Amino acid sequence: MRAVQITRFGGPEVLDVVDFPEPEAGPGQKVYDVSTAGINFADTHHRPSAI
Repeated sequence: MRAVQITRFGGPEVLDVVDFPEPEAGPGQKVYDVSTAGINFADTHHRPSAI
């Protein structure tokens, strides 16, 4: 599975596309296939504080 990972402070150049193993559901859980996702512009201002 591909994901965007932020490992350090910075601008868009710190966004890295990485491969992760496919998630597996545990007891009582479900895994959903998400083909597209979005982000709000306001969320980009919270990125530095989430690191």
